[in-house]
Amino acid sequence: MGADRVEQLGRVQLFAGLGPEALELVARATTEEAHPIGTLIFRHGDPGEKLYLILEGRVRISRDVPGMGEEALAVLGPGDVFGEMSLLDDSPRSADARVHERCQLLALSRDGFEDLLFLHKDLAYEVLWSVVRMLARRLRETNDKLTFLSISGKF
Repeated sequence: MGADRVEQLGRVQLFAGLGPEALELVARATTEEAHPIGTLIFRHGDPGEKLYLILEGRVRISRDVPGMGEEALAVLGPGDVFGEMSLLDDSPRSADARVHERCQLLALSRDGFEDLLFLHKDLAYEVLWSVVRMLARRLRETNDKLTFLSISGKF
């Protein structure tokens, strides 16, 4: 496994604070994917089999709203993670993920993720706390958006 991938993982928020040995373990469990603009990575309702780390490019997370079309929930860029919710709660995908700008991704399968957490307890502790912080931040952002919409009368 190249030092490049370990260095790339070290810049991903989810793995911030992990040491080189832990990053090497994560790197060995990932596979690299490249996608052109417009590629549908996964669709709302699909089973969640992987989480993705964006190395380069942008990915749009969205939902189709009846009568309105696509509603973008977020546009994610380098260092961002998506698709983790389905791995954590075994539920289907909650949104669509489409390549917004040609991208390079690292994918971590459900089996690879679970093996890492099960076999390396110290790594599991750090990664799960990072996931908790990330989900809490996203929930705060959603609360702020809902507050804005209710105040502006658009909710």
